[in-house]
This record gives sequence, C-alpha cells and structure tokens, in this order.
Amino acid sequence: MSGNSPAVDAALKRFEGLYPETIELSLGRIERALERLGRPQDRLPPVIHVAGTNGKGSTCAFMRAMAEAAGLKAHVFTSPHLVRFNERIRLAGKLVGDEALIGWLDRTYAAIEGGQITHFEATTAAALLAFSEVPADVLILEVGLGGRFDATNVIAAPALSVITPVDYDHAQFLGTDLAGIAVEKAGIIKAGCPALTAIQQDIADDVIAARAAEVGAPLYRLQPYFVEAIPEDVSLSGRHQRANAALAAMAMQLFGNSVRIDQTAIFRGAREAVWPARMQLLKDGPVTQLAGGLPVWLDGGHNPHAGRAIALHLEGLGGKTALVSAMLASKDSAGFFVPFAPLGVEVFTCPNAPGHQATPPAELAQAAARAGLKVAACASFEDAMRTAGESGADQVLICGSLYLAGEVLAMNRETPE
Repeated sequence: MSGNSPAVDAALKRFEGLYPETIELSLGRIERALERLGRPQDRLPPVIHVAGTNGKGSTCAFMRAMAEAAGLKAHVFTSPHLVRFNERIRLAGKLVGDEALIGWLDRTYAAIEGGQITHFEATTAAALLAFSEVPADVLILEVGLGGRFDATNVIAAPALSVITPVDYDHAQFLGTDLAGIAVEKAGIIKAGCPALTAIQQDIADDVIAARAAEVGAPLYRLQPYFVEAIPEDVSLSGRHQRANAALAAMAMQLFGNSVRIDQTAIFRGAREAVWPARMQLLKDGPVTQLAGGLPVWLDGGHNPHAGRAIALHLEGLGGKTALVSAMLASKDSAGFFVPFAPLGVEVFTCPNAPGHQATPPAELAQAAARAGLKVAACASFEDAMRTAGESGADQVLICGSLYLAGEVLAMNRETPE
C-alpha cells in the first residue's frame, strides 16, 4: 500500500532501473549527481550525522524535539518511510509538501542525465538539495545503511557524528562480524570533527575509538550516569528509549549551538518527541477492532537487538502478550524471537507488506518455534490479528517489520505527520 500521491509516485518511479542493483554501497554515483546539482552538500546548515544499528530514528526524533524546544529550526532526513515518502524529509519542522518534493525530484532527475544511480542515492541527493535551499539551524541526517559508503556520507565536516548501539543486521551487506559492522558505522567519523557514541559492546567501542584516533576526531562516550539523569517519563515507550534520549541530550550539549539548548529544552524534548512504530500504542481503529478491542502495540524492530529491547518492555507491561509478526527474508528471525521465550508469548505469523521479499508465514513460524515459542501461521494479517485477539492474551504486539508497520498505520488511519 502506497500513501503517496499519484504525482509523487510518478516522480519517484523514474529513478527505478537506473542502476541494476537496488542497493550497492558506494559514494561515486551520488557524488557525481551532487556535482551536477551544484554541490548542495556544501551549503547545508550544521549537520548532525547519525549511524548505528538500532535507535537511530528514535535518537533523531529526540534531538529534533530538543532542538525545537530550544527554538531552533531543524531539518531531518530519515529512512525508510512508513506510509508516505514525504516522511523522510522534514524541512524546518514540517514534512515536505508534494509540490515542493516533486520539484526537487525533477531537478535531480534532470541532473543525473541518464547516469547510473540507485533509488536511495537519487532521493538522498534530492533531499540534500532541498535542505540546502530552506533555511534552518541544524540538519539531523540519518544514515540509510552502514555508514562508510552510505549515500549520506558525503558531508565533509559534520558538526557532530553520532553512533547509536552497534549490533547485527543487514548481514548481506555488512557481514556477520561485529567488528566489521562497527568499521562501517564508524566510517561517518571525520577528521577533526567531534564524535559521540552510545554505550557499546567492547569490540564495537574499540573500533569506534580507533577510527576517531586515526582521523583525529574528539570522541565522547555516553555514560550510564547520564542515562539515569534523564526523566523516567520520556515520551517513547521502552526502557531503551531513556538511553536514546540520553544520547540525544548529550548530542545537543555537544552541538555547536549548544548554548541555546539548555536542560529545560532537553527535558521538554525528551517528554515530547514523537516517533511512530516504536512501541506505539495504537488508537482505537480498524486494526485494534480486529483484536477485539485489546490494547495493540506496534513496533518495527526487526533484529535480535531490537527483540531484546522489545521483550524487556513487555516484561515491564506484565500480563500475557500475543505477537503478530512478519519479517523480511533477509532478517535473523530466530534471533529476533529468542528474547521472547522466557515471557511465554504466543506468536501468530502472517505475510509481510506486498512488494517485499518476506519470510513465508509457515517458515517464520518454524523460526519462532525453534526459539521455544508457541506458534500459529496465519494466511493474512487480518486472520493473525483476529486469532491473537481470541488467544486469551491481555495485549497484542505487532512487530518484526517496518514495512508491515507502515501498512498497519495506514490501515488504522494513523499516518505520521
């Protein structure tokens, strides 16, 4: 299901097929496109560049809320979107409008002049063009995949590089060696530019420290006591969100305009940040009605690190939880389900959003069963929700895929704004 207007869909579709691979990590193609666009990456507001495996989007949301609470105008670039492509580009606080977006996409397509470029690289170039032409005080720029060769890594001198927790994901592109994954993430650290890292596993922390030392970048580390200083009532649910808010708070204090971002603004932002499909409690609507009116949570987490964070949150909720889950074929589904085994949850698998290479429900059910969970494979999302609602659970959690999360938000009429 696409929530885009037909005109936006048409403008985006032109970039399909300009390169034989959907994803191939490289900077050469986007650098050539940006040269033809007049190097917009050199005319941006101060950039906070954010890489990591989990927590990138939430940390960006907290930073944006903190900056805006301090009266700053913030651009934000995130991916993927949930319902509408416009969600990826926030200009001075507001999602880009269709007409303006199409204009920047048109100019980017013309500049490419038939050259080879991936869809993500082309749309990243269009986003950088937009950010260069609308005034703001800061650009919060989220890495799409990896870091070192991600299309966003064309910023020569970011005001700050931030690395959220590093863990396993996207094995087909980043491999299965944690040190190697950390090398890719740490590739956003630039010579002489300050860098900030979340609390990391030792092997990832060592790699990040080595990269910072190699390029002469001052390195700052989030400490547990800083997490404890963050209010417990942060706006996003889950214990891990306090750590994301703390990382965002430290980033705001390190940012070049930090004199304008005081503790009052930081705490207000921590309590007001909005980031859909991250332990989001759905409103009453068509989706919740499928579950017979039970509380329904939604989380797009899709890797083992996310599974651990979600399971920890469910443990705090208490009661019995039914999981409705779909996942991409490329994900470590068994690793995702393992943390839920001690909680005695029941899993109802279903097809993923159309147009994506998904693990079939029966195969996903086998992965959950191997993790020690009681499982039922369902033919559709609707069937999974109804069955979960009749299972005797106290609440339902939809999880495992951001693409499924987008479908759910559209179905429940909760399009992100």
